[in-house]
Amino acid sequence: MDDHGRGTGPRPQGGAEGPGDPEPAGPLPYEGVWRFTAPAVDASVPQARHAVRDLLYRQGVPISDDLVHGLLLIVSELATNAVKHAALLSPMLAVEVAVGAEWVRVSVEDNHPYRPTALEADHARTGGRGLLLVSEVAREAGGVCDVEHTASGGKVIWAALPLKPVRVL
Repeated sequence: MDDHGRGTGPRPQGGAEGPGDPEPAGPLPYEGVWRFTAPAVDASVPQARHAVRDLLYRQGVPISDDLVHGLLLIVSELATNAVKHAALLSPMLAVEVAVGAEWVRVSVEDNHPYRPTALEADHARTGGRGLLLVSEVAREAGGVCDVEHTASGGKVIWAALPLKPVRVL
């Protein structure tokens, strides 16, 4: 992805420019797309979370603490799912962060062909609600999430949230 976060890909409502809207002069300093890979092992989950957090702050993304916490929860859940359920067929996972002028998108990709769906809340179960949690966090922030197949037969699970700039007093 070389569109610096401005592509036609999924984004929250209100984040897309309309046909008559003028093109911005250029990307904002914090806009871009970053991708890294990690082994599909337990230690990669906190490493992915810390890498995303550090990237957002290093790039100077104008993001609220609440939104950062939501994004990090999403990254943790998605990376954990890749480690727990895909590692046998996908020894590596990829994390991507795309930041546009009005939105931020995080995704985790693996090479396992199974396409999961969000389960209903079952209070008797101790697990199996990760995608439901991801979906709810995205929805509450005004964003969206989905699961897509990759060209290589794997999947990418992503969440895009509106980027609400923090007002500095």
